[in-house]
Amino acid sequence: MLNISQNSIRKHVDISGYESYIMTLAPERSKKIRRVFIGFVIVLFGFLFLPWTQNIRAKGFLTALKPEQRPQTIQTVIGGRIEKWYVQEGDYVDKGDTILFISEVKDDYFDPALLVRTQKQIEAKEQAAESYRENANAIENQIEALKLNNKLRLMQAENRVEQSLLKLQADSIQLEAVKVNFEIARVQFDRMQELFNEGLRSLTEFEARKQRFQADQANLISAQNTLLSTRNDYLNAVMELNTIDNDFRERLAKANSDRFKVLSDLYDTEATITKLQNQLSNFQIRFGLYYIIAPQSGYVIQAKQVGIGENIREGTEIVSIMPAVYDLAVEMYVDPIDLPLVRVDSKVRFIFDGWPAVVFSGWPQISNGTFGGKVFAMDRFISPNGKYRILVVPDPDDVPWPQALRLGSGAEGIALFQDVPVWYEIWRQLNGFPPNYYEEPQLNLWRK
Repeated sequence: MLNISQNSIRKHVDISGYESYIMTLAPERSKKIRRVFIGFVIVLFGFLFLPWTQNIRAKGFLTALKPEQRPQTIQTVIGGRIEKWYVQEGDYVDKGDTILFISEVKDDYFDPALLVRTQKQIEAKEQAAESYRENANAIENQIEALKLNNKLRLMQAENRVEQSLLKLQADSIQLEAVKVNFEIARVQFDRMQELFNEGLRSLTEFEARKQRFQADQANLISAQNTLLSTRNDYLNAVMELNTIDNDFRERLAKANSDRFKVLSDLYDTEATITKLQNQLSNFQIRFGLYYIIAPQSGYVIQAKQVGIGENIREGTEIVSIMPAVYDLAVEMYVDPIDLPLVRVDSKVRFIFDGWPAVVFSGWPQISNGTFGGKVFAMDRFISPNGKYRILVVPDPDDVPWPQALRLGSGAEGIALFQDVPVWYEIWRQLNGFPPNYYEEPQLNLWRK
């Protein structure tokens, strides 16, 4: 029984009749279980060396890739009162279609002829500006005439000064000649007086000489008087020359003052015209804002204001429009610990709400019902929820996303990383380590 001997008795003794001995033998079922268990262990051990695709999961929702393709709210630029609706929720509108008409509520714009009256004010101011402009031109012509007249008067005065100077020189020469004659006449008179005293000349000859001497003396005095008069005329001519220039400066200053005043009035009028034109443009634009139009083609999804006769302020939300054409993207959020592993163009698999899927995270090749995407952009600053936002667009090399997807639907993203053995992934998960890097992460995480 202990199988000590090498000689077996099974050939000589029938042990099937011994029940207690039979109970010590191993049954065939136990052998099968053992074989199955050993096989399972071998398969499990082999399973640990199968390739496993590392991944991280993140929740998100569908959105539009471009900001102008996302739902937008139309607001009023001016305040007013709702008069008429042209659309209702669910309607499709083209760009430029009228959505709502509002009327004026401010008394500054109640006048129905406001534009016409403002235009007339502009025309009146333009005529006043033209009058000022012509007046300024007339004063400018007057200034030119003053300059020309002053030039001619200066030429005349300079001529008179030159004439006076020449006459002064002539009179000075004439005075010198008269002085010479007077000296000669004095010498002759003294000689005649001596001769007369000596009795060599008659009284008649002496009186004749005396008479000529007195005439030469009178000529000397006359020449001196003429020179003084000529000198006085020369001084008067010089003074007149200076007076003409001073008078011209005074008249020119007055004319320039009048011109500057007219120009100042002209500029004030032109400023008023510009202000009125600005007001007219504002009035025209404001009247055009009574009709609220669609900024782009899309669907009216929600009316923020309702009713007729309701007053609204400027900046009030009116309706929300969903653009008809948009590029789908998924806005998902990842934990900060996983962010360094994600980069632009990284592959992502998605499970969309409402679309059944069979997912094997580690073996994306055998998953069914998932859709591919790639990272388009990443935020550089953390979101209020403590995670980083990532935009993912459809992968052009993968199956297209369903056409029935709508913005706002939920999506679960699975970011795929390096292939590692199963045992390594189990060990990583147990120790809380992040997935492995493909390579050094890129510094530029935003597309240009």
